[in-house]
Amino acid sequence: MGRVVAKLDRILYIRMYRMEMRMARHISITEARNQLTRLPEELEKTHETVAITRNGEPKLAVMSWDLYRSMVETMDIMSDPEMVEQIRKGIADIEAGRVIPWEEAEKRLGW
Repeated sequence: MGRVVAKLDRILYIRMYRMEMRMARHISITEARNQLTRLPEELEKTHETVAITRNGEPKLAVMSWDLYRSMVETMDIMSDPEMVEQIRKGIADIEAGRVIPWEEAEKRLGW
């Protein structure tokens, strides 16, 4: 189980690292005000987060709504020990080859 936990931790670290890397661009509050009407479409395409600064210090983060929802969902899942345990069990099942074809899963679920 330790290997599965380490793998899950690595996946989460990579996901958070990617989020941090997306926040490569910093703009001032004045610049953000001028770009406000263009930012939604731009961030939707790039999936990046923009740091808005005051006097050179980041004060706000702006991101697409989908990215925000994804982050909140990830935090909700990671704060639920039962959900994390189910994810770990699922990873362990996959690693052990305890899987079934999608069509079989659909039949079992009555889809």
